[in-house]
Amino acid sequence: MTLQFSLTNTAATDVDSPCIVVGVYEQAVLGSAAEAVDRATGGLIRQQLESGDISGKAGSTSVLFAPPGIAARRVLVVGLGAQKSFDGARFQKINIEAARALGRLPLSAAVSYLTDVDVPGRDAAWRVRVAALASDFAAYRYTATFKPRDKPKPAELATLAFAAGDEAQAALEQATAIAEGVRFARELANLPPNICNPAYIAAQAQAFADLHDKVSCQVLDETQMAELGFGSLLAVARGSANKPRLIALEYKGGEPGDKPYAFVGKGVTFDSGGISLKPGPGMEDMKFDMGGAAGVMGAFVAAVKMGLKRNLVCVVPSVENMPGGDSYRPSDVLTSLSGLTIEVLNTDAEGRLILCDALTWTAKTYQPHTIVDAATLTGACVVALGKHASGLMSKHDDLAAELLAAGEETLDRAWRLPLWDDYQAQLESGFADVANIGGKTAGAITAGCFLSRFTDGQRWAHLDIAGTAWEDGRKGMATGRPVALLAQWLLSQSEK
Repeated sequence: MTLQFSLTNTAATDVDSPCIVVGVYEQAVLGSAAEAVDRATGGLIRQQLESGDISGKAGSTSVLFAPPGIAARRVLVVGLGAQKSFDGARFQKINIEAARALGRLPLSAAVSYLTDVDVPGRDAAWRVRVAALASDFAAYRYTATFKPRDKPKPAELATLAFAAGDEAQAALEQATAIAEGVRFARELANLPPNICNPAYIAAQAQAFADLHDKVSCQVLDETQMAELGFGSLLAVARGSANKPRLIALEYKGGEPGDKPYAFVGKGVTFDSGGISLKPGPGMEDMKFDMGGAAGVMGAFVAAVKMGLKRNLVCVVPSVENMPGGDSYRPSDVLTSLSGLTIEVLNTDAEGRLILCDALTWTAKTYQPHTIVDAATLTGACVVALGKHASGLMSKHDDLAAELLAAGEETLDRAWRLPLWDDYQAQLESGFADVANIGGKTAGAITAGCFLSRFTDGQRWAHLDIAGTAWEDGRKGMATGRPVALLAQWLLSQSEK
């Protein structure tokens, strides 16, 4: 169920709601809304603090039922942690935990006063946007491949209001659009590979285009790509019964003559590694190897829903990488769409092989203002940055700064890695223009260096989201990153 958001100016003591949400710091320091509720209820919150039933620990939650003196039927008290170290990341966390706690209660509506909490350096609009995105993230449920349940479900949270004035209305509308893009990306990435194959992604793109007047969709099949010379992409797809697709969404939100911004996303719907077969344990996570495709498509959805005054294209090369009698092999030499030849040293370094042709085609077809690609590209990036930051590479300092700033604004953060020519030597080949891997060291960077050879003359950046696109564990879900980062970057560009 998608959450519906709104704003309210009604005081916490007066709002008629099944539940209100207020915050309490450690050391029994109450937020402004919690203080007002405490006074109206004769010190109920402070009594709970003194008894130890409420701790104030960051993310902890407690429910007070039918408190006297206020109109709400419940009060959800959320711990804010230490006041002196409270920051934006903590604010995001407490809103996620609050939404999870609300989801466990049998109610359909609530009002959150966490947006009244002071976050150093952040205004009300920022607080509302982050709170809405965090709440929607927590409210997401994957149900697509479960057996439908016959018994009636209890009430589920459907509407959530935030305490803020009209100055935050635009931010709330932006958050609603971005949340829709995040959900689109998460749902697509969470689907199993027997459903979400290249043809399915193409169908989802076409279905979205059919619903929006300013959006069009073009899909190239393997025959059309072969005629154009997609030698690198098609080699990766050869071992699979599921045929590849190149998907191009176009949004005409700007002036007719304006160059479009372009997203390119890696869409490997399942990555077995090919002939360079991956180890069995953990291979099930390789359904998420189309996280880059899901991310750029989600950002495209967000941009359309926000009605941004910019032209935008979203290109997704989509394949399945499987071992088979016709699979490409280590030592094969491929001829890419650009004409550069590539020596294959490892068939599990396939993402860059489909991206290089897609980047070449995007540049030639659209002459874009800027290209940003997103890909679950390298395990090396996970080793370097873990699950917290996406790896960012670009030779354009201004573009890198814009993307980093967008990540900080949305807390969908990235960290810049070097893209120096010093690393290019690792990609030298004795049999082709370039090798597809650069050896054991600097794997994320050499992958970026490989892509840079196909973006010469373009204003381009690369996001390696291998560590951030999904959560760990057997029940780990897709995160929808970097939808928020890319959507915020486009929003910033449209405001120039």
